[in-house]
Amino acid sequence: MVVLRAIDGRRGLVSDEPSEAAEPALLVKDVSFSYKSVRVLDEVNFAVEKGRFTALLGPNGAGKTTLFSLITRLLATRQGQIVISGRDIRDTGAQSLAPLGIVFQQPTLDLDLTVRQNLHYFARLRGLSWKEAERRIARELTRLGMADRARETVRALNGGHRRRVEIARALLHDPDLLLLDEPTVGLDFPSRKAIVQHVHDLATERDIGILWATHLIDEIRPTDPLVILHKGKIVARGTAEEVVARSGAKSLGAAFTMLTPAGGEE
Repeated sequence: MVVLRAIDGRRGLVSDEPSEAAEPALLVKDVSFSYKSVRVLDEVNFAVEKGRFTALLGPNGAGKTTLFSLITRLLATRQGQIVISGRDIRDTGAQSLAPLGIVFQQPTLDLDLTVRQNLHYFARLRGLSWKEAERRIARELTRLGMADRARETVRALNGGHRRRVEIARALLHDPDLLLLDEPTVGLDFPSRKAIVQHVHDLATERDIGILWATHLIDEIRPTDPLVILHKGKIVARGTAEEVVARSGAKSLGAAFTMLTPAGGEE
């Protein structure tokens, strides 16, 4: 049984607690990382279970993007262990990323290609046949309410619709784990709300583990598993409502402010 360090919401009180999950979608164990002499992540421990929307909450500069870079192997893991669907990324190399879908903070679609062309390009990279790609593209665009936009260029879409296309692309290969790094930055509230709802639905309907990195309190539901990261350290973990209760605060915003001094947002 894997033993993780459980973080109490009261200003980072730490105790040892066994993980009940046999094989989570993602396991991050004792991960630390430094840029030269600057410690960016410090013994980070948590798991993302399949079928759950897990929020990674932290102010700008907390280390969220560095953590995502380690999970996706854009940076090499030097200390600690990262396991995706039972595959240690250091032992299995690029193979370990096969069960992973990701939506980066910065848009990565080709603006001059159509929605369908963007998705077909990715499907070919994943080794899908044209026929199977067509089936999956139709499935994902329909679920995202984008089927009627398939022949439009990405340049013609607004920010919210572009994000939907990126989510559709990340799901084409039926991943076990979906990472989203600040996916709603720059979007208006209705677009943010719709995308948050859709990703929550994805977790339960398709049994996907979701790791949603954000600094926005209103994207997190009371029953969502929550990891709060501050200055590279986990300062609280549990469901959002548990974190609030342990902190003694009246709301998640107040708890976040308390746990991330000089970096919290209401």
